[in-house]
Amino acid sequence: MKYTIIPFHEKLKDQVVGVWEKSVLATHDFLHHEDFLSIKAIVSTIDFTSFEVYCLMEKNEVLGFLGVADKKVEMLFLSPDYFGLGLGKKLMDFALTELSADKVDVNEQNVHAVKFYQKLGFITYERTDKDDQGKDYPLLRMRLKSQD
Repeated sequence: MKYTIIPFHEKLKDQVVGVWEKSVLATHDFLHHEDFLSIKAIVSTIDFTSFEVYCLMEKNEVLGFLGVADKKVEMLFLSPDYFGLGLGKKLMDFALTELSADKVDVNEQNVHAVKFYQKLGFITYERTDKDDQGKDYPLLRMRLKSQD
């Protein structure tokens, strides 16, 4: 299959939010349902043109996407139908090489994501007890291991 990575544009927003929803439902089983609904409402209002957002496409279908701001991966989501095919790594390779990303925050309870970032060379430099919305979902702040 031929996949392309393209800059986000507004006509992709519904697909992007749909990928976010499917991905979170498949990977964030630790989220309380009311928190999921609250976060979904926030995601639906994000201006994806206000920072660097790229979509992984197959023809006209969004399979996944990533967003980077200030060299930090703010979001990386992949449709569960495409888990395990190396596409998350493809998006991260793009973030690292094309967008110079070197940091990411990940929910501590999302153990698969933690291992994914560790395999890519990220190490934890800080842990929070709560997420950025003040909820009881600890975050691991990770950065690329220094190449020294």
